[in-house]
Amino acid sequence: MRAIWKGHIQFSLVTIPVRIYNAIDSGQSISFNLLSKEGHNPVSYEKKDKVTGQTLKTEDIVKGYQYEPGQYVIIDQEDLNKVKLKSEKVIEIEGFVDTSEVSPTLYEAPYYIGPDGDVAAKTYGLLSHTLKETGRIAVGKVVLRDRETPVLLAPMEGGMVMYRLRYPNEVRSMREVPQLLEVKPDKEQLKLAKTLVDSMTTKFANIEMKDHYTEALKTIIDAKVEGKEVVTRIEETPKVVDIMTALKASIDAAKKPMEKAKGETAKKAKAEKEKPAKTAKRKAS
Repeated sequence: MRAIWKGHIQFSLVTIPVRIYNAIDSGQSISFNLLSKEGHNPVSYEKKDKVTGQTLKTEDIVKGYQYEPGQYVIIDQEDLNKVKLKSEKVIEIEGFVDTSEVSPTLYEAPYYIGPDGDVAAKTYGLLSHTLKETGRIAVGKVVLRDRETPVLLAPMEGGMVMYRLRYPNEVRSMREVPQLLEVKPDKEQLKLAKTLVDSMTTKFANIEMKDHYTEALKTIIDAKVEGKEVVTRIEETPKVVDIMTALKASIDAAKKPMEKAKGETAKKAKAEKEKPAKTAKRKAS
């Protein structure tokens, strides 16, 4: 695994040399190249003026901020240099908070953090264990690509993971979602819904997390490469039924595997009890 960033974690007077690694394996996703329809030749990306259609070179392009429709203020490199931040090599921790205080909507991208050298490993390990023992996470900021970015550090499997965060003002309010109502659920419906949730409660590790779309896409690509016929599967649209009927049917469906498992457990227990008796009979004979 190759490091993509090298610097320090800093909080109060403590400094820990670290390296950051991509946590996401981008090689698992499928990407496509643009080709011409006729000759299947690769299509290049051309920078063109949308008004004149003229092809532009990199040096002919500037950055503009649209402050009104059709009105732009030009920002050049000299302007950007004026807002250069002090350090691009420090993850500056602002404080430690409980995990529950950070909304899931703020999480953006995960990165792994590792110690930079044997000396740093001990201090790094101490911070990781401290976060785990206290049940807290570190919140701070780092400069990435000339932009100050809020980050969160959390313990993970003996190491630490860093999440790039969104700023709270970037996230829209849930209240902006249309058709949200203040609902007071029916007591009987709520009771059945809780029963269904209890019957389906499991461990996250037991839930299949598989990208079926990518698998199906790979199957189609492989079939086309080998000149085979591509067969598609049509998904049926689920029918909307009365909520009480759906809840009761769902509970019954969830109970069947549980009852089957209980029956098999009971059979095994009965067989285990009968073993000593059978062994004793054989010895007596």
